[in-house]
Amino acid sequence: MVRQAHQPSARLLIVGPQGSGKGTQGVRVAEAYGIPVVSTGDIFRANIKGGTELGQKVTAILDRGDLVPDELTSEIVRDRLSQDDAVAGFLLDGYPRNAAQVTHLEEFLAARGEALDAVILLDVPREESMARLKLRADEQGRSDDTEEAIAHRLDIYENETAPILAAFGDRGIVDKINGVGSLDEITERIMSALSARGLTLAA
Repeated sequence: MVRQAHQPSARLLIVGPQGSGKGTQGVRVAEAYGIPVVSTGDIFRANIKGGTELGQKVTAILDRGDLVPDELTSEIVRDRLSQDDAVAGFLLDGYPRNAAQVTHLEEFLAARGEALDAVILLDVPREESMARLKLRADEQGRSDDTEEAIAHRLDIYENETAPILAAFGDRGIVDKINGVGSLDEITERIMSALSARGLTLAA
């Protein structure tokens, strides 16, 4: 399919540990490319709030104290990516989290003749992530965000999410971005890397 010059397209995934600022950077990048941020957390909350069938499934699972299964998470993401505003592109945040979800995503995109254009990896040292999260917890008065709890969340990221980068790295689509610096500096690094891939900004 030939892409129209006035219809820029970018299919992106942003990855990084808690405290890396990927939520903020994801919004900035998505706005620059005129694409929606597709965040699993936001989708779950919207479906639960809206009382949809998917939302009811998720609520029942969470009420049991269980994790949402990969297949259901993927079903929700596929539904979101099928909506009109995501046709020309999207920025995924929080999905895929593991190898099974990578497979689900790639099968879905391949069926549409698509693939991810780039994976943005915000590289932040563990000590920096710990310091940022501790500061945020203190500022927000979140007593449950203890140093041990923060370390556990970073462990989960390192053990489960980081390995998915190997699959994408083999295809040369991972852009490792230094995630330390000012917001504008980090955004500029991301945009430069994506520009080097020939991705076109929204008009």
